[in-house]
Amino acid sequence: MIDIKHLGDHVGESVTVRGWVEATRGHGKVAFVVTRDGTGTVQGVLVKSQVDEETWEVRGTLTQECLVSVTGLVKEDARAPGGYELELSALEMLSPSDEYPIQPKEHGVDFLLDHRHLWLRSSMQRAGLKVRAEVSQAIHDYFYQNDFVRIDSPILTGAIGEHAGTLFATDYFGENAYLAQTGQLYVEAACPAFKKVYCFGPTFRAEKSKTRRHLTEFWMIEPEVAFADSDDNMRLQEDFVSYIVGRAIENCADELQILERDVSKLEKIKAPFPRLSYTEAVEVLNKKGSDVEWGADLGATDEAALMEDYELPLFVYNYPKGAKAFYMKENPDDPRTVLCNDLLAPEGYGEIIGGSQREDDLARLTHRIHEEGLPEAAYSWYLDLRRFGSFPHSGFGLGLERTVGWITGRHHIREMIPFPRLMNRLYP
Repeated sequence: MIDIKHLGDHVGESVTVRGWVEATRGHGKVAFVVTRDGTGTVQGVLVKSQVDEETWEVRGTLTQECLVSVTGLVKEDARAPGGYELELSALEMLSPSDEYPIQPKEHGVDFLLDHRHLWLRSSMQRAGLKVRAEVSQAIHDYFYQNDFVRIDSPILTGAIGEHAGTLFATDYFGENAYLAQTGQLYVEAACPAFKKVYCFGPTFRAEKSKTRRHLTEFWMIEPEVAFADSDDNMRLQEDFVSYIVGRAIENCADELQILERDVSKLEKIKAPFPRLSYTEAVEVLNKKGSDVEWGADLGATDEAALMEDYELPLFVYNYPKGAKAFYMKENPDDPRTVLCNDLLAPEGYGEIIGGSQREDDLARLTHRIHEEGLPEAAYSWYLDLRRFGSFPHSGFGLGLERTVGWITGRHHIREMIPFPRLMNRLYP
C-alpha cells in the first residue's frame, strides 16, 4: 500500500491505495472512483470487461466517504487530479458510509459548523488547514534558525494580560484563575535566562464579538527579545512575516490554487514595510472623511481605510497610552504615547500583530498597574523582573488565524482553525 502523493514514483506499476470515496460516476461499462487518502486525491478507472463480476458489483455499493481499498496500474495523466490516474484491477469496500450530510450544494454556515467534524474533509477546508500547518512549522523553523528558545507559558493564570473585561474566569481550588489572554508576561520572565524566547499556543478572549476577525479561542505567537527597542521589534516583525509568507508560497502552491488565492499579491510581501505614526494615521483618516479623534484606538473600518493606499503590510506605531496595555513603555519624546506598533495586513485583513517595547522602569510600571486598577499582589512576580536587573526588551504577538486568513485569502477566520470557538459555538 502506498500514499497517493507518491504515485509519481510508481508509474507503470500496480499499486494499492486505501482511502475515502469522494465521488463516483459511471458511463455504461466504465466507472470512475475518486479516492482521497489524506495525502492526495486520485481518480480510478474501472472497466467492466477488465475486472471480475464481484468487483464490478462493489462499485455499485459505493457511497460518499465510504472507506475502500483500490488496486491498479499507475498512469500519468495531466488532466487527472494530482497528475496521475489508476487503471483499476481490484476494488474492496472496507467500511460503508451512511448518507453523507454534506453534499455538493450550498449549505448554510451554521449547518457546516454543526458538521465541522465532517466539513474538515472538504477540499477548501483541507487546503486552508494545510496552509495553517505549514505556517505553524515555518514559525518554529524561523525562531529556531534565529536562536530563540521556546518557552511554554501556562494556560491558567492569576494575572490579567490584556483587559479585565475579556477574561474567562474559573475557580482554582478556592482562588480566582483565568484562561490566559497572552503568554507574554511569562516569556518576559524567561528573557534574562535565554535572551531570545517565544511561546506559541492557545489564548482566550471573552469578547462578545461576532465579526469575521474574532474567535474566543485562538493561537498566538509571542517572541520576546532582551536589549531590543521598538525599532528592533518592528524589524523583527517584518522579517518574520516575510519569511512565513514566503514559506506558504513555496510549499503550499497547490493549496493556494484550490483556494483561488492571487499569489502575485503575496509575492510582493518582502521587508521593509512602510511605517506611519498613530498621529499621522489619524490625520490621513480625517482627510479620508473619518471622524476618529486622537486618543481613540483604531477600529476595523479605520484600518481598512488606511490600507487602501498600501500593498504591503503597514506599521502604525506609537499609539496613545490610554488605548494600549499597561506594560508598554512610555515614549520619552511624547509621554502621551507608548512605544508600540500594530502591523496591518493589506486587502482588508487588518491587524495581525500587536507589539511594543516593554516598560522596564519599576516605578512607572507599578504606577500603570495602579492606574488600570489591577491588583499589585498578582503582579509581584512580574515586578520582580524590574527589581532584579531590569533591562530593555521588546516583543509582539501574531494571531495565527488572522495571518493564515490573509495568506489564504479566506473571508472568515473561523475556517482557519480546526474547531472554532465563537460566542455562540462550543459544538462540536
